[in-house]
Amino acid sequence: MADAAPKLATTADLAELEGRFEVLGGALVEKVAPSFEHSDAQAGGVAFLRASFHHGGGGGGPGGWWIVSECEIELEAHEVFVPDLVGWRRRHVPARPTGRPIRVRPDWVCEILAPSNARNDLVHKLRAYLRAGVPHYWLVDPDEEVLTVYRHAGSGYVLALTATRDELVRAEPFAEVELPVGVFFGAEL
Repeated sequence: MADAAPKLATTADLAELEGRFEVLGGALVEKVAPSFEHSDAQAGGVAFLRASFHHGGGGGGPGGWWIVSECEIELEAHEVFVPDLVGWRRRHVPARPTGRPIRVRPDWVCEILAPSNARNDLVHKLRAYLRAGVPHYWLVDPDEEVLTVYRHAGSGYVLALTATRDELVRAEPFAEVELPVGVFFGAEL
């Protein structure tokens, strides 16, 4: 008798669990508690980007985005992620996303690398975001203090930018405002 195929996890399985989990390729994957460096990168990035781009851009930027951290998104039935930072252009999603999970494809995702998740962020999630058509994918490496920006280009992501903590860049899709890369790495503004 042949073994039955393993059951692929979905959003429904996440609702039954305690702790922080994602569904990657139908497998439940626990999200390890972040280090200080990871949390600081996440907080610095969301603070800077929300000030310039969230809602009406009250911090002097153009606004026009919904930008949050740790929001559960479902890209496919068996791909449910909790990106470190994620955003939707308000022209694509005029009303504030609500509930859990969000089933509207984001316009931008930023993952912060850690030894426990780097392989997932660099390979599995990158491929899933590509399949879903996420236009912009950022990777922040707190250990190397590097920001890597990718742009969706049909059959793959192309490298749009790499920058280190001391650089001031215009990183798509937020090129209207100069981004001091150090905000991800504890630099004071």
